Amino acid sequence: MRRNAPAAAGSPDQLDAVTLGQFLDALPTEVTVVHDAGNGQVPLRWVEPSELEDPTPYLLDGEFVLTAGMPFRDGGHDGAGTRGGQNAARVEAYVRRLVDAGVAALGFGLQPYYDAVPDHVLTACRKQGLTLVEVPASVPFAALGLEFSKLLESGNAQVFRQLAETNRHLMRAVLSARPEHELLAALAQRVPVWAVLFGADGRVRARAGAAVDPSRLQPLLNKLLSGTGPRVETETLAAPSSALAFGHPLRSTKDATLGGLVLGADKALTPAQNSVVSSVVGLLELLVRQRTSGSLAPSQLATALLLHPETLAGGNTRQLNGLKDLLAQSVAGTRSGQVRVVQGVRAAVAPAADDGPVRELLQWRRLFDSKMVELTDYGFAAVTRLKVDDQLVAEVEHLGWRLVVGEPTELSGLPEAYRRASSLRSRVSATGKSARVEEVTWSVTGLLGREAGSMLAARILAPVLELEPERRDAQLRVLRSWLAANGSWDATAKELGIHRNSVRRQVTAVAELLALDLGLAQSRAELWIALQYVDGPATENSQAPQER
Repeated sequence: MRRNAPAAAGSPDQLDAVTLGQFLDALPTEVTVVHDAGNGQVPLRWVEPSELEDPTPYLLDGEFVLTAGMPFRDGGHDGAGTRGGQNAARVEAYVRRLVDAGVAALGFGLQPYYDAVPDHVLTACRKQGLTLVEVPASVPFAALGLEFSKLLESGNAQVFRQLAETNRHLMRAVLSARPEHELLAALAQRVPVWAVLFGADGRVRARAGAAVDPSRLQPLLNKLLSGTGPRVETETLAAPSSALAFGHPLRSTKDATLGGLVLGADKALTPAQNSVVSSVVGLLELLVRQRTSGSLAPSQLATALLLHPETLAGGNTRQLNGLKDLLAQSVAGTRSGQVRVVQGVRAAVAPAADDGPVRELLQWRRLFDSKMVELTDYGFAAVTRLKVDDQLVAEVEHLGWRLVVGEPTELSGLPEAYRRASSLRSRVSATGKSARVEEVTWSVTGLLGREAGSMLAARILAPVLELEPERRDAQLRVLRSWLAANGSWDATAKELGIHRNSVRRQVTAVAELLALDLGLAQSRAELWIALQYVDGPATENSQAPQER
């Protein structure tokens, strides 16, 4: 009898393993099925030659066992070319052991011991319901193992392609208007299951396939909603396509149960099918977490601060605690931890983003582990629980940005923390270097920084700095002493050891050269700051501001 089950192979989009029917259909035409037990759809695990009288201790379920008949021969007799001497009871016991071990089929090789399949073997296989295949001497057992390996490799490649396409399908479902319903529909299309999605309140949120009545799933659902940790709850049901029911909890990041997914099938799923189920569970968890208070907290916090800014002053302890809860749900960490403001400025050499503001916003949310992020005209601002260490700063700078990293603060200190960070933004833009608020000297020169100060000095004092060195140093020395003496001619003359009229003449010459009215306090202040950043002999007796 020739193979009888090309239809035994699984549907190409069902992510099945290689089946017995597929394997038999791929064998050479000389190989004959002498008894078909009707199990062509069972998954085939391996092809295993064995001449042991009891090979079952060494077998896994779903194997194709090959034998040349050694276990059926009378001890000490050749038996080649004969059919006598069979022990029917022993043969039947052998076949029964194979069936009990879950063997998919028995392949009987002709020669050197038998010219045909013994009648006792055929009778036992028919009685025990085991598929029996005759393998002629022209087909070595190794050829059958090689054929299965080829089929397995081809099947694996097909499964990988199917999984890739399935994942693309799942991603499209997540982006649809009804993501939960579309996800379950995609799951039922690719895996032979029905599916029911329950919320944390036990109500059905979505379903797909021929699911049983939800009331019958209540015991399983109770176990899902009351348990903790990652797990799979199972139950057997007496219903069509529902021999097995298994449930997956949908959990928050802190292991709170947010709902459950219950699936039903008529048999255990293959590894590839379980992989699709795991992907769907992960996507459903993301969707259900997005609906929880954590994802709504940023808008709730912003609304509360806009409508009730007085709560930041601590006038209402209950409201302030409520705001702290919302802040804790919006940024990583605990409720009691401090936060900091981070402002980002795009470096001049950085290319402009061409992938839209949404992706940029999500990028900063991911990097700073916070939903409290806004895009601004200068770049972005974020409130984060992270310490923003040098590694994170380097990662952001690699993307073409520079940061102002604020000091740790409580919720009530956020407005002031934002203002302090903002005061350093111009310095970061001018210098092209990131800055930390807690490392800055809080003075005009400290905030300005070495690079920006040098630029200011070069611009304001350019006409003087371009003079020949001796004259330049003399004028800078007089100007510095005069400004330090608050414009006193006598004090300057005394310090420099020259006549007060010489001081007046040189200061007047500098004012004309710089085109500045030194009678104005603003002009004198700008000159004083610029002089702190002039390199050379003029600064030998002064101390330029240092940054910690």
